Amino acid sequence: MQEKSPVGTTLKSFLVAVPIAVVAVQWLLSKSVAPGLQSEVFQVARLSWLETPYAYLYLHIFTFVPIFLLSFDKNVHYYTRWRYLLPAITLVAAFFIGWDALFTARGVWGFNDTYVLGKHFADLPLEEWLFFFIVPFACVFIYECLNFYVKKDWLGPYDKQITIGLAVILLLVGGWYWQQLYTVSACLLSAALLLYHLFFLPVSWRGRFYLAYAVSLIPFLLVNGVLTGGYTQQPVVLYNPEEMIGFRLTSVPVEDSAYGFLLIFGVTTLYERFRGDR
Repeated sequence: MQEKSPVGTTLKSFLVAVPIAVVAVQWLLSKSVAPGLQSEVFQVARLSWLETPYAYLYLHIFTFVPIFLLSFDKNVHYYTRWRYLLPAITLVAAFFIGWDALFTARGVWGFNDTYVLGKHFADLPLEEWLFFFIVPFACVFIYECLNFYVKKDWLGPYDKQITIGLAVILLLVGGWYWQQLYTVSACLLSAALLLYHLFFLPVSWRGRFYLAYAVSLIPFLLVNGVLTGGYTQQPVVLYNPEEMIGFRLTSVPVEDSAYGFLLIFGVTTLYERFRGDR
């Protein structure tokens, strides 16, 4: 077996560290931005039953309950993997909650009290804390279902090309919009995780993850569509337009796709590591 070159390993580590360092510097140097959370966005439809302080909680109930019940399906046996999944979710959620609290304090985004129960911890609604547990729980369920029911790994042969392509795109977008705090953070941190995978994690499940994430974008757009104002009079989560590109998929900021990718990819990486990788 060919030994790894120390120089090559150092260079790869440097390439992973640079985007993380850029984001860290941005977080340290950024100050609270001027008030200007955007409350008027494109609306897909108006759902009157969501005009309630229970709106955000409803999303969690509609997401969690069906997945929880289906976890005991005799084929997928999702419940047997919870011992690996829950630690992975908890570790990743801790990072995202800290990120969320920082951006809330800096005015990058905020929450509409009309649609939450009013219980806050670290200036985040209780429902926002739940988001980082329930959404990965549901998305990894999609991943496991596709693993069972789709026998062929359709994207496996293109794993390396997809990883490189996504990393390059995210690095370019994050670098170009380096002054937009949400854009640079979501893009560069996602790129760093992709580069870490490319250089240091020779796993076989990545192609299957890419397929699962592509499928999960459908419910993602629906759930995030509600949170970002696509189906309510005002958004549940309000964004400062100065801190992002401004392009939206219906009402959903395009950065949310990178943010969600990082969340689910991070959880899946730890989940598979705790299972022993494949």
